[in-house]
Amino acid sequence: MTYGDASKYIIRKHMNKDKRQRILEILRENNPHPETELNFSSPFELLVAVTLSAQATDVSVNKATDKLFPVANTAEAIYALGIDGLKTYIKTIGLYNNKAVNVIKACGILVEKYNGQVPEDREALESLPGVGRKTANVVLNTAFGWPTIAIDTHIFRVANRTKFAMGKNVDHVEQKMLKVVPTEFMVDVHHWFILHGRYTCLARKPRCGSCLIEDLCEFKEKVYPED
Repeated sequence: MTYGDASKYIIRKHMNKDKRQRILEILRENNPHPETELNFSSPFELLVAVTLSAQATDVSVNKATDKLFPVANTAEAIYALGIDGLKTYIKTIGLYNNKAVNVIKACGILVEKYNGQVPEDREALESLPGVGRKTANVVLNTAFGWPTIAIDTHIFRVANRTKFAMGKNVDHVEQKMLKVVPTEFMVDVHHWFILHGRYTCLARKPRCGSCLIEDLCEFKEKVYPED
């Protein structure tokens, strides 16, 4: 995943606490119960969907899993498909060869060590093939309600561009977000920022004129329809 050059957003001055609070309040007012756009009905389905979503869109993943999950939606069932069997369902997703190998290996471990269940444990999740910190954060947050923040390309961009939580890499942004986001917003903040980056604060041309937090955002090069 490419996160871009954060240096153009980073300056010495950081956004103040009151602005951050108001931004989060506005995002909550607009979307009180944000959800992932990946289709899933169990922690295992979410784990598979997030693993498949690396360098792929949620739309493409949903198209694949909408066919896969009715046939196989447990660790045992997907493991039984084998690598080639799984590929037939996910071949429209980028990097599907490597992803198929990782998902099958992960399913094998889940069956052998965890009775086919997704462990609610960061270390255990990150030990699974194809599962890094970001994927573990998504699963812990979305499936189990942990106050974790998974920094993807959208969150990285929004956090730096608005100056809400600036950092040179995803780890820096995550640690900054964990430090400055009040507890009451922690579970939902990563969904708000993902959706904001996906539909409003776009990478190439942000839609500042239709942005709910435009007056609070500290990005100096705002873009409007006439620009």
